[in-house]
Amino acid sequence: ADGSEAYTRNGSLKLDENGLLLTRDGLAVQGDGGPLSIPPGRNIAVAKDGTISLVPDGSAATGLTSVGRMKLVNPPQADLVRGDDGLFRLQDGRPAGADLDVTVISGALESSNVNVVDEMVNMISLARQFDMQMKLLQHAENNDSKAAQLLSMS
Repeated sequence: ADGSEAYTRNGSLKLDENGLLLTRDGLAVQGDGGPLSIPPGRNIAVAKDGTISLVPDGSAATGLTSVGRMKLVNPPQADLVRGDDGLFRLQDGRPAGADLDVTVISGALESSNVNVVDEMVNMISLARQFDMQMKLLQHAENNDSKAAQLLSMS
């Protein structure tokens, strides 16, 4: 939002009413020559190298017209800092250089490898097991003190 270049792994993109390609949070997607703009009402194809092309009406992916290429980067993880906005930036604040080895999988979104519902059920189960173990320890301690009382009386 401050105009500096930031990076995301979230590939959920959308178009605004002017045809500007935006992230899910409404930030402009940068291409080789600045923000990417797509004529409204047109179908697009995204190549593995991030090239965005217009698909002519009534045809397959032949005769594509290139609109631009997304800037794809792969800086070392140690050089990245995650901001409060969830975006990554280089520690020194400079923009990262484009990496030609980075590829895009069109039509796919990366998702979490954690199933929230299953993990919540596991957490509740573990909490119940912990409570049960604590009750067993309390009963054992109670039995211990009663046995000590009986032995001290005799």
